[in-house]
Amino acid sequence: MTEIPILSSQDALRRLQETPCEHHRSYLAMYSSWFGGIVTDPTAMLIPVDDHIVHRGDGIFEAFKCVNGAIYLLEQHLDRLERSAGMVDLTWPVRRAELKEIILATIRTAGADDCLIRLYISRGPGDFSPSPAACQGSQLYIVVTSLTRPDPAKYASGCNLMISSVPIKPGFFANVKSCNYLPNVLMKKEAEEHGVDYAVALDESGLLAEGPTENLGLISDKDELLVPRFDRILRGTTILRLMELAQSLVRNGSLRDVRESTLTPEDIHQAKEAMLFGTTFDVLPVVSFDGLSIGHGRPGPMFRAFLELLQRDQQSGESVRTPVF
Repeated sequence: MTEIPILSSQDALRRLQETPCEHHRSYLAMYSSWFGGIVTDPTAMLIPVDDHIVHRGDGIFEAFKCVNGAIYLLEQHLDRLERSAGMVDLTWPVRRAELKEIILATIRTAGADDCLIRLYISRGPGDFSPSPAACQGSQLYIVVTSLTRPDPAKYASGCNLMISSVPIKPGFFANVKSCNYLPNVLMKKEAEEHGVDYAVALDESGLLAEGPTENLGLISDKDELLVPRFDRILRGTTILRLMELAQSLVRNGSLRDVRESTLTPEDIHQAKEAMLFGTTFDVLPVVSFDGLSIGHGRPGPMFRAFLELLQRDQQSGESVRTPVF
């Protein structure tokens, strides 16, 4: 019979520190309200196992990035965090102004001009029951990691999409950025198993929705930027900002319109271009969908225009950059 050791807290910590984890190289700093401070040792970046965020998915989160020493779209992300908290009746553990200071302090501790910030608010530790009343109060966790981008070949050659078989979240839950991401995980797993870059969900009516963590958009044969309606999908901060920036292309005649629409798989097959939008990569071109080429089967001019708009905005956009250092 296998003998299972009984570890002291010192034994457990030593084993954590001695276990090599390659992915820890990108973990730069973490703030924990449970600890009451910031840690930089990845082995200490832990949360209680009885926190509702662990065993119930009872928490909300945002992911945003710092580019060249300034956080991009911080206020927009915090606005969405506030909406998510209100929808699930989750109290912030700190006021908004204090939260921003904690975010800045954690990034400064990480010491990286370019990084990704993941912010979590949980219901808090309790007794493993489903009741929120058992929790000891909401907690804040902020993790700063290196900012990694897709292979440059994806920008040059484009991505492949497929229709996911994973059921879409109901409308209420689709609009809460909660930590219950099992459908998203299954969608990503499905794409990897089929050898494509991303999977995109359909709703019960067969309309296009979103990817695991990405919003979808296309350029119609009428030169319109069309995105799936947000009543069944999460309002992505990147796609919303791009829709604002793209009004300049409407004014100069490059686009006829920018709007939400009910979109089917046939619409994407007939599109001039298709793209994905997300925090880490900004915008990626989609060149095939369910094995069929889109447009000319290569990245198009609107993709390049959108990427330029977003990258310029991250460097010099007014009211969307929060300096850190």
